Formats: sequence, C-alpha cells, structure tokens
Amino acid sequence: MSTTPTDRLRALLEPLAERAGLDLEDVKVTQAGSRRQVQIDVDADGGVDLDAIAEFSREVGQALDESDLLGSSAYVLEVGSPGVDRPLTEPRHWRRNTGRLVKIQLTEGGEIVARILETDEDGALVEVQPVKGRGRAKERRLEFAEVAKARIQVEFNRKEDEQLLSEEEEDEQPLSEEEEEA
Repeated sequence: MSTTPTDRLRALLEPLAERAGLDLEDVKVTQAGSRRQVQIDVDADGGVDLDAIAEFSREVGQALDESDLLGSSAYVLEVGSPGVDRPLTEPRHWRRNTGRLVKIQLTEGGEIVARILETDEDGALVEVQPVKGRGRAKERRLEFAEVAKARIQVEFNRKEDEQLLSEEEEDEQPLSEEEEEA
C-alpha cells in the first residue's frame, strides 16, 4: 500500500499535534519557486493562541529537519489556525461553532441559513432563520449525513451582541451615593 507524501507528513505531525493538545486540521505542500511551502492548520477547543502555534511550529520544524520526508530541499513552514471560511466537515467543527450562524447546502438540494444550538457526533440542533426576515426562526435536527457543505457566516451586527453590550455598559455606570452606602 503506497501512501502519498502528504499522508506520510500527516503521520509525522498527528502525534506532535496530539501531544500539544491540538487537532491537525489541514496539511498542504506546494512548490513555491525552488522551495516547498508547507502549510499546516491546527485548532483546539477554545481556539489556539499565538504562543501555542509558535511552540508547535518549532516542534514541527525540528521534526521535519530530522526526517527525510521533504528531502534535502529548502522549505517554508507556515503554521496557523483555520479561518472562519473553513468548511465545517467534522462534528468538532460544529461543536466549536455553537451559537454561530452557518450557511448549509443540503444533500437533498436546497440551502438553509441556521444558528448552531447544540451538537453531538451525529448531527446538530439548529435554528433555521426565516427567509428575508419573514416569519419566525424554527428549530430543526440536522444529521451530518444531510449536509453537503456548510460554512460559517460572519455577523457584524448580531442583535443579541448589541443587547449584551448595552447591558455591560449599564453595569459599568458609576454607583450613585445611595448605592455605594448600601
């Protein structure tokens, strides 16, 4: 059974990511002039910070230098986290985006926009948004097998966020003399 260079690279990187508490999301190797470009995306519950990415990048660089997977040619290593436009392909992607709005193409045809309410290994409970703001949002159980493609939608003015912000501003108001005495 032959494996591709990317498969062999994944086999090297998976244990490193696991030890670092990260999920190896994507590995790409492309030719960039006379060098190879190795792009690695990692993620974790709660996201990943720059310190974790820097530490993982050092470990990957050392492991690549010690292995012969890339041969003796020079390479550029880029380690980062997946962007918001990454497709949701694994249950953990859905779980990590609970509360966010997602555009979903269904395998049966059609498309819905829904907010992820909760997830498990087989599917998600979503709140399907009304078309063009008409009607009310409706909850629906969506099995992952029904999803052909799904991507997060960026929201700039979410009403709940505005309400939370105004409540926080109220909390930050200085106390009156009566409240301070109480």
